[in-house]
Amino acid sequence: MPRFTSSDGLSLYYDDTGGAGPVVLCLSGLTRNSTDFDYAIPALAGARVIRMDYRGRGKSDWAEDFTTYTIPREAQDALELLDHLDLPSAGILGTSRGGLIALTLAAMARDRLTGVCFNDVGPVIDPDGLAVVLDFLGRDPVWKTHDQAAAVFGSRMAGFANVPASRWREEVERHFIETPGGLRINYDPKLRDATLAAFDPKADPPDLWPLFDALAGLPVAGLRGVNSDILSPETFAEMQSRLPMIAAQVADRGHVPFLDEPESVSVLSRWIDALRQQETS
Repeated sequence: MPRFTSSDGLSLYYDDTGGAGPVVLCLSGLTRNSTDFDYAIPALAGARVIRMDYRGRGKSDWAEDFTTYTIPREAQDALELLDHLDLPSAGILGTSRGGLIALTLAAMARDRLTGVCFNDVGPVIDPDGLAVVLDFLGRDPVWKTHDQAAAVFGSRMAGFANVPASRWREEVERHFIETPGGLRINYDPKLRDATLAAFDPKADPPDLWPLFDALAGLPVAGLRGVNSDILSPETFAEMQSRLPMIAAQVADRGHVPFLDEPESVSVLSRWIDALRQQETS
């Protein structure tokens, strides 16, 4: 199982398909892990696809100091993974929090970026969607078994339609651990403490548009679930007005698209082609 050690001593898991082609580093959502990109692999054909589990998630170590569960520290971990693999740069496919990490990298180390594809995230986060995330963050589900969860999970996912039952079964098995005492989340519960500590509901959110604008000149792509409660239509439209983007909205999806929908496959394939053209130009 491939791993590397962060500069503060955590063993972090990653997966690397190897091979030639544009390098794509896949960064998942807040509570998620590298398995989220299983569905995207066919659309990323011809690229070297690297996926990592953030600290405290999936197969990576949990941090003794939960205050390191921050976007800047996770961005640093991503850079350290590229260093570990002797890669000077990579395109970022960022789902939700992964897209925010990509924006942070635009400020920290833009020269390490060859492009960014945002999956249902942008410089402005809809507060209603954020409230939903904060409600379940760090809490074990009420269901006792994978069977119980799979039976109702789809009905609890707002904005999703036309998803086969087998897909929801895969989702619950990937993200909940079945134990004699019931289902448990497969990430450090203290991620909730870290997120709440960093979130001040009374403060104005930071202006991330300058970080997005810093991506000018790179291949940029974006996907939005038509029913997303995180990325508003207005923000998605503003992103496209500021930079040339390969963009599409994904029907029957909320937050976040699975990345194997026809709209997603088209955007990802075109983005990979743009990364490849940039390499050869």
